[in-house]
Amino acid sequence: ITSRDLEDEVDKSLLKEISDIDGEIKGAYNIRKNGKGIERKVTENVNIVTKQDKPGIDIFVKENTKFEFVHIPVIITESGLNDVVYNDFYIGKNANVVIIAGCGIHNDHHKDSQHDGIHRFFLEEGAKVKYIEKHYGEGSGDGKRILNPVTEVYLKEGSNMEMETVQIKGVDSTIRTTKGVLENNTSLVILEKIMTHGNQTAKTSFNVELNGENSSTKVTSRSVATENSVQQFESHVEGNSKCFGHVECDAIIKDSAKVIAIPSIIANNVEANLVHEATIGKIAGEQLMKLMTLGLDEKQAEQEIINGFLK
Repeated sequence: ITSRDLEDEVDKSLLKEISDIDGEIKGAYNIRKNGKGIERKVTENVNIVTKQDKPGIDIFVKENTKFEFVHIPVIITESGLNDVVYNDFYIGKNANVVIIAGCGIHNDHHKDSQHDGIHRFFLEEGAKVKYIEKHYGEGSGDGKRILNPVTEVYLKEGSNMEMETVQIKGVDSTIRTTKGVLENNTSLVILEKIMTHGNQTAKTSFNVELNGENSSTKVTSRSVATENSVQQFESHVEGNSKCFGHVECDAIIKDSAKVIAIPSIIANNVEANLVHEATIGKIAGEQLMKLMTLGLDEKQAEQEIINGFLK
């Protein structure tokens, strides 16, 4: 990375944290800092175009593209900034790509910093996408670090998308909204990992429409709520054909934290097979005892269990 805008160590640290970027970036990329695009690279198969009507970019992946990477990280180092960006992804027939997104906020001051990223994915027939999104906050200021991601996924016949979303440090408030609309023979797999502490709040909302024959979704949320933090998990899966849906909410709760799970599954077709599971509880005593017999103290044993749970 040669841009003068990225010479600051804070920028480099944020990029490494949210996108594993450390030096040269493989594939196409667009880096956004404090509300502006500062660095971009396109490839033969991936084009990135600035929107004209609102802040954001359009990403076009050619059909039959195989195993390319697209990085679209956002970093915020300006206190008091409220950044909203609209990114649309158009994935051609039979393409297979990995898209790495995420936002890192460094706030050393008293004003709140906020990023709302609205991402829409349009997958053509047979396309495959792995989408990785990491959210992270840091800084010594008492200004809040607020992240509100919205993800919409539209899957045409035979396409599938796998999402991994991670938020495990420093985000004071987040509302995470995901919508999926699935046609025939499609698959949407989502794995969410969240950890909250202090007075942080996190709300997750999944809304998936299984419209196509043999469409399927598997949503897994793993979360740890500690201290006085509050988490809310909402899911709404609607089966409108012969389809399969499985939603799993698994949460560990500590201290004075609070976790709410609100499931909703609606079968509008006799061939719809929908399942919801929710488990909320403290770390089991026998798990702690087993690790403590290996020489760990209670705090170390607890941390090992949490690390394994969120791995």
